[in-house]
Amino acid sequence: MVKIFGRKNSVNVQKVMWCAAELGLDVTRVDVGGAFGGNDTDEFRAMNPNGSIPVMMDGDLVLWESNAIVRYLCDQYGKGPWKLSSGHGAALAGQWMDWYLTSMHPPMTTLFWQLIRTDTNARNDAQIQTAIAGSGRLWAMLDQHLTTRDYILGDSPSMADIPLGCSAYRWHRMEFERPDLPNLKAWWDRLADRRTYRDNVMIPLT
Repeated sequence: MVKIFGRKNSVNVQKVMWCAAELGLDVTRVDVGGAFGGNDTDEFRAMNPNGSIPVMMDGDLVLWESNAIVRYLCDQYGKGPWKLSSGHGAALAGQWMDWYLTSMHPPMTTLFWQLIRTDTNARNDAQIQTAIAGSGRLWAMLDQHLTTRDYILGDSPSMADIPLGCSAYRWHRMEFERPDLPNLKAWWDRLADRRTYRDNVMIPLT
């Protein structure tokens, strides 16, 4: 049985739980981090010296970093489009997953913290506007990419859609004025039609 350490309202934990649900895996999740604490104990840091979530335990394998866990689960347990058998497909999936981390995650994190976890009277409007503009330019790039495909790699969802798909929920649910990106919205609507996505990603933002 796969065991995941991390709280369900973490976007990084959501990646892993959504992926596991798509693969039909029997997973036990343990609340760690945030209000639950537990990620600064000696026992937890023996699994992940960074003290961050999620951490996965699968037999004697302990793995941290959410994208690495998603790749492992798809490689180990995936079928169909979730298991990328070609180096070409794996490279393209890795490209978009890494692009999320290096480019999209920083401005989206700023937006989330300012709009969800900061009191209204303490928000930094300049940071919010900069983050909206920066993430909007990046979402426009994905919107353009989706002009000729339903999902990031083509006709079916894959691991490439998971990090950006989790972030897209926050982009469409936080309250601010967004640019009109019809291809992005159609892609997100297709994800939102999936029970696995609704159960593991579309939860209250806290």
